[in-house]
Amino acid sequence: MDFTAEPWEYLGADEAIDIEHPLVQTTAAQLPAGEGDAVFARAAFELVRDTITHSMDAGDRRVTWRASDVLHERTGLCYAKSHAYVALLRAAGIPAGLCYQRLACDEAGSAHALHGLTAVCLDGSWFRVDPRGNKPGVQAEFSLGEERLAYRVRPELGEIDYPEVYASPHPAVLDALQRHDDCLELCRGHLPAEA
Repeated sequence: MDFTAEPWEYLGADEAIDIEHPLVQTTAAQLPAGEGDAVFARAAFELVRDTITHSMDAGDRRVTWRASDVLHERTGLCYAKSHAYVALLRAAGIPAGLCYQRLACDEAGSAHALHGLTAVCLDGSWFRVDPRGNKPGVQAEFSLGEERLAYRVRPELGEIDYPEVYASPHPAVLDALQRHDDCLELCRGHLPAEA
């Protein structure tokens, strides 16, 4: 992994990862804290993956991008769900960042879109996990061993597994989320294609 920021920035807040918001703080406080960072990180992962719907899977038109809004509205695209997960981790003092994959939108690889996922630091080691949400054909798991991400990159289709770990959302992602108010329309050709 390549880190794009200073170590302390993976614990900080910004406009999307609003760790000081009361809803982020309250939600983090309800997760198991006394059993170690890995237990907390798994519980936060499962909360975001399993209780916040992926907007496209649910056909939900609402666009969320700020972590507190994702937790309040209970919906978001992969990017937004990653923002919520990272905010919960950082609220508990666990370093975390954002990662991206460039995925094909069709089996021909003629168009691409970014997919957002996360990286978490536990006991001095970084691990990538993907709180996107499971559905038929997508099975992401919290794993500190072999990665169990939602998608495997297929280079033959022009897909890329970007090595960077960002402390804040990629500007192209944040811009796309903030400029649209209809999630279904956003996903019809307006998602960023490269990080």
